Amino acid sequence: MRITAVRLREVTGTFPYTGPFWEERLSRPLDIYPEHRADPREWWLPEQEGPGPYRLRQIFLEIESDEGVTGLAGPLTRDVARVIGIQLRPRLRGADPLAIERIWDELYRWQVHGRKGVVMMAISAIDCALWDLRGRWNGDPVHRLLGGPVRTELPVYASTLGYSLELERATALARQLVAQGFRAQKWFPRWPSSDPRTRLRQTVALFAALRAAVGDDVELMLDAWMSWDWPFAVAAIQELAPLRLRWIEEPFLTDQLEAYAALRARSSIPIAGGEHEYTRWGFLPWLMRGALDVLQPDIYWAGGLSETIKIAALASTYGIPLIPHGHSVPATVQLLAALPEPVAPWVEYLLKWNELLQFFFREPVQPVNGIIRVPTQPGMGAELDPAKIEEERELDWEE
Repeated sequence: MRITAVRLREVTGTFPYTGPFWEERLSRPLDIYPEHRADPREWWLPEQEGPGPYRLRQIFLEIESDEGVTGLAGPLTRDVARVIGIQLRPRLRGADPLAIERIWDELYRWQVHGRKGVVMMAISAIDCALWDLRGRWNGDPVHRLLGGPVRTELPVYASTLGYSLELERATALARQLVAQGFRAQKWFPRWPSSDPRTRLRQTVALFAALRAAVGDDVELMLDAWMSWDWPFAVAAIQELAPLRLRWIEEPFLTDQLEAYAALRARSSIPIAGGEHEYTRWGFLPWLMRGALDVLQPDIYWAGGLSETIKIAALASTYGIPLIPHGHSVPATVQLLAALPEPVAPWVEYLLKWNELLQFFFREPVQPVNGIIRVPTQPGMGAELDPAKIEEERELDWEE
Protein backbone atom coordinates (compact mmCIF):
# COMPACT_ATOMS: atom_id res chain seq x y z
CA MET A 1 0.00 0.00 0.00
CA ARG A 2 1.17 3.54 -0.80
CA ILE A 3 0.07 7.06 0.09
CA THR A 4 -1.45 8.69 -2.99
CA ALA A 5 -2.73 12.00 -1.59
CA VAL A 6 -2.43 14.20 1.49
CA ARG A 7 -5.45 16.49 1.60
CA LEU A 8 -6.29 19.43 3.85
CA ARG A 9 -10.06 19.93 3.88
CA GLU A 10 -11.52 23.15 5.23
CA VAL A 11 -15.16 22.58 6.12
CA THR A 12 -17.77 25.11 7.23
CA GLY A 13 -21.11 24.62 8.94
CA THR A 14 -23.66 26.24 11.22
CA PHE A 15 -22.90 25.82 14.91
CA PRO A 16 -26.33 25.93 16.61
CA TYR A 17 -25.47 28.26 19.46
CA THR A 18 -26.71 31.78 20.11
CA GLY A 19 -25.39 34.39 22.50
CA PRO A 20 -21.83 34.71 23.83
CA PHE A 21 -20.04 31.38 23.67
CA TRP A 22 -17.06 32.17 25.90
CA GLU A 23 -18.00 33.51 29.34
CA GLU A 24 -14.38 33.73 30.54
CA ARG A 25 -10.93 33.11 29.16
CA LEU A 26 -7.63 31.62 30.30
CA SER A 27 -5.02 33.37 32.31
CA ARG A 28 -2.03 33.70 30.02
CA PRO A 29 1.69 34.34 30.41
CA LEU A 30 1.14 37.56 28.44
CA ASP A 31 -1.10 38.86 31.22
CA ILE A 32 1.93 40.35 32.96
CA TYR A 33 1.38 43.24 30.53
CA PRO A 34 -1.62 45.46 31.42
CA GLU A 35 -2.95 45.76 27.86
CA HIS A 36 -3.06 41.97 27.52
CA ARG A 37 -4.45 41.40 31.01
CA ALA A 38 -7.37 43.73 30.22
CA ASP A 39 -8.27 41.90 27.00
CA PRO A 40 -11.30 39.67 27.73
CA ARG A 41 -11.26 37.80 24.43
CA GLU A 42 -10.53 34.14 24.00
CA TRP A 43 -7.92 33.35 21.35
CA TRP A 44 -10.31 31.53 19.07
CA LEU A 45 -14.00 32.09 18.39
CA PRO A 46 -16.54 30.67 15.99
CA GLU A 47 -17.58 33.23 13.39
CA GLN A 48 -20.82 35.08 14.09
CA GLU A 49 -22.80 37.56 12.04
CA GLY A 50 -25.36 39.42 14.14
CA PRO A 51 -27.31 37.64 16.90
CA GLY A 52 -27.81 34.39 15.01
CA PRO A 53 -25.96 31.06 15.13
CA TYR A 54 -22.22 30.82 14.68
CA ARG A 55 -20.38 29.72 11.56
CA LEU A 56 -17.78 27.12 12.38
CA ARG A 57 -14.79 26.68 10.05
CA GLN A 58 -12.28 23.87 10.67
CA ILE A 59 -9.45 22.09 8.84
CA PHE A 60 -9.04 18.31 8.70
CA LEU A 61 -6.19 16.19 7.36
CA GLU A 62 -6.97 13.21 5.15
CA ILE A 63 -4.27 10.77 4.02
CA GLU A 64 -5.41 8.60 1.10
CA SER A 65 -3.96 5.29 -0.04
CA ASP A 66 -3.97 3.33 -3.29
CA GLU A 67 -6.15 0.68 -1.63
CA GLY A 68 -8.98 3.15 -1.07
CA VAL A 69 -8.43 3.51 2.68
CA THR A 70 -8.22 7.04 4.12
CA GLY A 71 -7.01 8.22 7.52
CA LEU A 72 -8.45 11.30 9.24
CA ALA A 73 -6.99 13.73 11.77
CA GLY A 74 -8.09 17.08 13.12
CA PRO A 75 -9.34 19.67 13.48
CA LEU A 76 -6.05 21.50 12.92
CA THR A 77 -4.99 25.11 13.21
CA ARG A 78 -4.17 26.91 9.99
CA ASP A 79 -0.51 27.14 11.02
CA VAL A 80 -0.29 23.37 11.48
CA ALA A 81 -2.09 22.76 8.18
CA ARG A 82 0.31 25.10 6.39
CA VAL A 83 3.35 23.20 7.71
CA ILE A 84 1.82 19.94 6.51
CA GLY A 85 0.96 21.40 3.12
CA ILE A 86 4.29 23.07 2.43
CA GLN A 87 6.95 21.15 4.35
CA LEU A 88 5.73 17.64 5.11
CA ARG A 89 3.35 16.59 2.35
CA PRO A 90 6.13 16.02 -0.24
CA ARG A 91 7.80 13.54 2.13
CA LEU A 92 4.63 11.46 2.43
CA ARG A 93 3.62 10.81 -1.16
CA GLY A 94 4.48 7.26 -2.17
CA ALA A 95 5.31 6.14 1.36
CA ASP A 96 3.89 3.00 2.95
CA PRO A 97 1.16 4.34 5.30
CA LEU A 98 1.44 1.29 7.54
CA ALA A 99 5.11 2.03 8.26
CA ILE A 100 4.10 4.60 10.85
CA GLU A 101 7.27 4.42 12.92
CA ARG A 102 9.44 4.84 9.82
CA ILE A 103 7.45 7.87 8.67
CA TRP A 104 7.61 9.48 12.13
CA ASP A 105 11.36 8.97 12.35
CA GLU A 106 11.98 10.34 8.86
CA LEU A 107 9.92 13.48 9.53
CA TYR A 108 11.63 14.00 12.89
CA ARG A 109 15.12 13.61 11.45
CA TRP A 110 14.29 15.79 8.45
CA GLN A 111 12.82 18.67 10.50
CA VAL A 112 15.81 19.16 12.79
CA HIS A 113 14.62 22.68 13.67
CA GLY A 114 11.08 21.46 14.29
CA ARG A 115 11.47 19.25 17.33
CA LYS A 116 8.88 21.32 19.20
CA GLY A 117 6.06 23.72 18.45
CA VAL A 118 4.07 23.90 15.23
CA VAL A 119 6.22 21.45 13.24
CA MET A 120 5.92 18.76 15.91
CA MET A 121 2.18 19.44 16.06
CA ALA A 122 2.06 18.84 12.30
CA ILE A 123 4.00 15.57 12.67
CA SER A 124 1.55 14.63 15.44
CA ALA A 125 -1.46 15.15 13.18
CA ILE A 126 0.10 13.05 10.41
CA ASP A 127 0.86 10.29 12.91
CA CYS A 128 -2.72 10.26 14.19
CA ALA A 129 -4.11 10.15 10.65
CA LEU A 130 -1.84 7.19 9.86
CA TRP A 131 -3.03 5.30 12.93
CA ASP A 132 -6.61 5.98 11.87
CA LEU A 133 -5.83 4.67 8.39
CA ARG A 134 -4.15 1.56 9.80
CA GLY A 135 -7.14 0.82 12.01
CA ARG A 136 -9.57 1.22 9.13
CA TRP A 137 -7.41 -0.96 6.86
CA ASN A 138 -7.18 -3.63 9.56
CA GLY A 139 -10.86 -3.37 10.51
CA ASP A 140 -10.02 -2.72 14.16
CA PRO A 141 -10.20 0.20 16.57
CA VAL A 142 -6.78 1.67 17.26
CA HIS A 143 -6.76 0.55 20.88
CA ARG A 144 -6.85 -3.07 19.70
CA LEU A 145 -3.79 -2.45 17.52
CA LEU A 146 -2.06 -1.18 20.69
CA GLY A 147 -2.80 -4.38 22.61
CA GLY A 148 -6.12 -3.43 24.13
CA PRO A 149 -8.71 -3.24 25.23
CA VAL A 150 -7.45 -3.12 28.78
CA ARG A 151 -10.60 -1.17 29.63
CA THR A 152 -13.86 -0.49 27.81
CA GLU A 153 -15.03 2.34 30.08
CA LEU A 154 -12.90 5.35 31.05
CA PRO A 155 -13.51 7.81 33.90
CA VAL A 156 -13.62 11.45 32.84
CA TYR A 157 -12.90 14.72 34.58
CA ALA A 158 -14.66 17.88 33.46
CA SER A 159 -12.64 20.95 32.46
CA THR A 160 -14.62 24.16 32.79
CA LEU A 161 -12.50 26.45 30.60
CA GLY A 162 -14.67 29.21 29.17
CA TYR A 163 -17.32 29.22 31.90
CA SER A 164 -18.02 32.13 34.23
CA LEU A 165 -16.00 32.49 37.44
CA GLU A 166 -18.69 34.52 39.21
CA LEU A 167 -19.19 32.60 42.43
CA GLU A 168 -22.92 32.01 42.08
CA ARG A 169 -22.65 30.80 38.49
CA ALA A 170 -19.49 28.78 39.09
CA THR A 171 -20.89 26.92 42.08
CA ALA A 172 -24.14 26.23 40.22
CA LEU A 173 -22.15 24.66 37.37
CA ALA A 174 -20.01 22.70 39.82
CA ARG A 175 -23.11 21.16 41.41
CA GLN A 176 -24.56 20.46 37.97
CA LEU A 177 -21.42 18.57 36.95
CA VAL A 178 -21.62 16.44 40.08
CA ALA A 179 -25.24 15.64 39.23
CA GLN A 180 -24.09 14.62 35.74
CA GLY A 181 -21.74 12.04 37.26
CA PHE A 182 -18.38 13.82 37.07
CA ARG A 183 -16.27 12.91 40.09
CA ALA A 184 -13.59 15.50 39.30
CA GLN A 185 -13.56 18.97 37.78
CA LYS A 186 -10.89 21.49 36.81
CA TRP A 187 -11.18 25.27 37.00
CA PHE A 188 -9.17 28.06 35.38
CA PRO A 189 -9.02 31.13 37.64
CA ARG A 190 -8.38 34.47 35.96
CA TRP A 191 -8.71 37.88 37.55
CA PRO A 192 -8.11 41.27 35.88
CA SER A 193 -6.55 42.88 38.96
CA SER A 194 -2.86 43.81 38.78
CA ASP A 195 -2.50 43.26 42.54
CA PRO A 196 -1.30 39.70 43.27
CA ARG A 197 -2.82 39.81 46.77
CA THR A 198 -6.23 40.55 45.29
CA ARG A 199 -5.84 37.77 42.72
CA LEU A 200 -4.84 35.33 45.45
CA ARG A 201 -7.84 36.23 47.62
CA GLN A 202 -10.16 35.77 44.64
CA THR A 203 -8.58 32.42 43.76
CA VAL A 204 -8.94 31.10 47.30
CA ALA A 205 -12.51 32.40 47.51
CA LEU A 206 -13.41 30.62 44.26
CA PHE A 207 -12.04 27.26 45.36
CA ALA A 208 -13.48 27.59 48.86
CA ALA A 209 -16.90 28.15 47.29
CA LEU A 210 -16.41 25.24 44.89
CA ARG A 211 -15.35 22.91 47.70
CA ALA A 212 -18.42 23.89 49.72
CA ALA A 213 -20.61 23.30 46.66
CA VAL A 214 -19.33 19.84 45.69
CA GLY A 215 -18.38 18.42 49.08
CA ASP A 216 -15.35 16.37 50.03
CA ASP A 217 -15.83 13.42 47.67
CA VAL A 218 -15.29 15.32 44.41
CA GLU A 219 -11.79 16.14 43.18
CA LEU A 220 -10.99 19.77 42.33
CA MET A 221 -8.07 20.83 40.15
CA LEU A 222 -6.66 24.27 39.35
CA ASP A 223 -5.10 25.18 36.00
CA ALA A 224 -2.88 28.27 36.22
CA TRP A 225 -1.88 28.00 32.55
CA MET A 226 1.69 29.22 33.07
CA SER A 227 0.56 32.58 34.49
CA TRP A 228 2.06 32.47 38.03
CA ASP A 229 5.41 33.60 39.33
CA TRP A 230 7.33 32.04 42.21
CA PRO A 231 6.04 34.26 45.08
CA PHE A 232 2.43 33.85 43.95
CA ALA A 233 2.80 30.07 43.59
CA VAL A 234 4.28 29.64 47.07
CA ALA A 235 1.58 31.80 48.65
CA ALA A 236 -1.20 30.09 46.67
CA ILE A 237 -0.13 26.60 47.72
CA GLN A 238 -0.11 27.63 51.36
CA GLU A 239 -3.55 29.26 51.16
CA LEU A 240 -5.15 26.52 49.06
CA ALA A 241 -3.80 23.55 51.03
CA PRO A 242 -6.83 23.24 53.36
CA LEU A 243 -9.12 22.89 50.31
CA ARG A 244 -7.51 19.57 49.28
CA LEU A 245 -6.96 20.19 45.57
CA ARG A 246 -6.09 17.14 43.47
CA TRP A 247 -3.43 19.15 41.65
CA ILE A 248 -2.24 22.56 40.52
CA GLU A 249 -1.48 22.57 36.81
CA GLU A 250 1.16 24.51 34.89
CA PRO A 251 1.99 27.21 37.43
CA PHE A 252 5.01 28.37 35.39
CA LEU A 253 6.16 28.53 31.79
CA THR A 254 7.26 25.12 30.56
CA ASP A 255 10.91 26.14 30.20
CA GLN A 256 11.15 26.75 33.97
CA LEU A 257 11.90 23.14 34.88
CA GLU A 258 13.89 24.00 38.00
CA ALA A 259 11.06 26.16 39.35
CA TYR A 260 8.67 23.22 38.94
CA ALA A 261 11.06 20.89 40.74
CA ALA A 262 11.55 23.34 43.61
CA LEU A 263 7.82 23.96 43.95
CA ARG A 264 6.98 20.27 43.93
CA ALA A 265 9.57 19.66 46.65
CA ARG A 266 7.84 22.08 49.02
CA SER A 267 4.19 21.68 47.95
CA SER A 268 1.53 19.73 49.80
CA ILE A 269 -0.58 19.90 46.61
CA PRO A 270 0.51 17.73 43.65
CA ILE A 271 1.90 19.57 40.63
CA ALA A 272 0.79 18.68 37.09
CA GLY A 273 2.18 19.76 33.73
CA GLY A 274 3.57 18.85 30.36
CA GLU A 275 0.77 20.05 28.09
CA HIS A 276 3.29 22.29 26.31
CA GLU A 277 6.17 19.81 26.23
CA TYR A 278 7.07 17.65 23.24
CA THR A 279 8.44 14.13 22.59
CA ARG A 280 9.97 11.57 24.91
CA TRP A 281 13.22 13.54 24.94
CA GLY A 282 11.39 16.60 26.20
CA PHE A 283 9.59 14.70 28.97
CA LEU A 284 12.52 12.65 30.25
CA PRO A 285 14.22 15.54 32.13
CA TRP A 286 10.96 16.27 33.96
CA LEU A 287 10.85 12.70 35.21
CA MET A 288 14.54 12.53 36.06
CA ARG A 289 14.32 15.81 37.97
CA GLY A 290 11.17 14.77 39.86
CA ALA A 291 9.42 17.96 38.79
CA LEU A 292 5.85 16.70 38.33
CA ASP A 293 3.28 14.49 40.03
CA VAL A 294 1.13 14.18 36.88
CA LEU A 295 2.31 14.11 33.24
CA GLN A 296 -0.02 15.72 30.66
CA PRO A 297 1.22 15.37 27.08
CA ASP A 298 -1.18 16.31 24.31
CA ILE A 299 -1.36 13.55 21.70
CA TYR A 300 -1.92 16.09 18.91
CA TRP A 301 1.03 18.22 20.02
CA ALA A 302 3.68 16.04 21.70
CA GLY A 303 4.39 13.79 18.71
CA GLY A 304 1.19 11.92 17.95
CA LEU A 305 -0.01 8.58 19.21
CA SER A 306 3.30 6.88 18.38
CA GLU A 307 5.26 9.24 20.60
CA THR A 308 2.71 9.46 23.42
CA ILE A 309 2.91 5.67 23.77
CA LYS A 310 6.63 6.08 24.49
CA ILE A 311 5.99 8.96 26.90
CA ALA A 312 3.49 6.77 28.76
CA ALA A 313 6.10 4.02 29.06
CA LEU A 314 8.58 6.52 30.51
CA ALA A 315 6.02 7.85 32.97
CA SER A 316 5.10 4.36 34.14
CA THR A 317 8.73 3.51 34.92
CA TYR A 318 8.81 6.51 37.27
CA GLY A 319 5.41 5.72 38.78
CA ILE A 320 3.97 9.01 37.51
CA PRO A 321 0.41 8.88 36.10
CA LEU A 322 -0.19 10.06 32.55
CA ILE A 323 -3.36 12.10 32.01
CA PRO A 324 -3.23 13.53 28.48
CA HIS A 325 -4.30 17.08 27.75
CA GLY A 326 -7.80 17.00 26.32
CA HIS A 327 -7.30 18.54 22.88
CA SER A 328 -8.33 15.34 21.07
CA VAL A 329 -10.69 13.11 22.99
CA PRO A 330 -11.02 10.40 20.28
CA ALA A 331 -7.25 9.83 20.17
CA THR A 332 -6.92 10.01 23.95
CA VAL A 333 -9.64 7.43 24.45
CA GLN A 334 -7.97 4.99 22.05
CA LEU A 335 -4.66 5.29 23.90
CA LEU A 336 -6.11 5.02 27.40
CA ALA A 337 -8.17 1.97 26.44
CA ALA A 338 -4.84 0.19 25.89
CA LEU A 339 -3.31 1.27 29.22
CA PRO A 340 -4.05 0.12 32.80
CA GLU A 341 -5.88 2.61 35.01
CA PRO A 342 -2.91 3.26 37.35
CA VAL A 343 -0.82 4.31 34.33
CA ALA A 344 -3.50 6.61 32.85
CA PRO A 345 -6.40 7.12 35.26
CA TRP A 346 -8.51 9.85 33.60
CA VAL A 347 -9.68 11.37 30.34
CA GLU A 348 -9.82 15.16 30.34
CA TYR A 349 -13.03 16.50 28.79
CA LEU A 350 -13.01 20.22 28.00
CA LEU A 351 -16.73 20.93 28.08
CA LYS A 352 -16.92 23.96 25.81
CA TRP A 353 -13.97 23.12 23.60
CA ASN A 354 -15.39 19.70 22.75
CA GLU A 355 -18.57 21.29 21.47
CA LEU A 356 -16.33 22.91 18.87
CA LEU A 357 -13.61 20.30 18.31
CA GLN A 358 -16.05 17.43 17.78
CA PHE A 359 -18.84 19.38 16.08
CA PHE A 360 -18.25 17.98 12.59
CA PHE A 361 -17.99 14.36 13.77
CA ARG A 362 -20.83 11.99 13.01
CA GLU A 363 -20.63 10.46 16.50
CA PRO A 364 -18.80 12.71 18.99
CA VAL A 365 -17.03 10.84 21.78
CA GLN A 366 -18.85 12.11 24.87
CA PRO A 367 -19.13 11.08 28.52
CA VAL A 368 -22.32 9.75 30.05
CA ASN A 369 -22.54 9.82 33.84
CA GLY A 370 -18.86 10.73 34.00
CA ILE A 371 -17.77 7.75 31.88
CA ILE A 372 -16.74 7.38 28.23
CA ARG A 373 -17.44 4.05 26.61
CA VAL A 374 -14.57 3.24 24.27
CA PRO A 375 -15.65 3.31 20.60
CA THR A 376 -15.26 0.02 18.75
CA GLN A 377 -15.48 1.14 15.11
CA PRO A 378 -12.30 0.83 13.04
CA GLY A 379 -9.66 3.53 13.38
CA MET A 380 -9.75 6.39 15.86
CA GLY A 381 -13.53 6.36 16.03
CA ALA A 382 -14.04 9.75 14.35
CA GLU A 383 -15.90 10.25 11.07
CA LEU A 384 -16.92 13.55 9.47
CA ASP A 385 -20.68 14.04 9.15
CA PRO A 386 -21.60 15.26 5.65
CA ALA A 387 -24.91 16.58 6.98
CA LYS A 388 -23.04 19.20 9.05
CA ILE A 389 -20.80 20.37 6.20
CA GLU A 390 -22.38 23.24 4.25
CA GLU A 391 -19.26 24.42 2.43
CA GLU A 392 -15.83 22.95 1.89
CA ARG A 393 -12.65 23.52 -0.06
CA GLU A 394 -9.29 21.86 -0.34
CA LEU A 395 -6.41 23.99 0.93
CA ASP A 396 -3.27 23.98 -1.11
CA TRP A 397 -0.06 25.90 -0.59
CA GLU A 398 2.68 26.21 -3.16
CA GLU A 399 5.37 23.69 -2.32
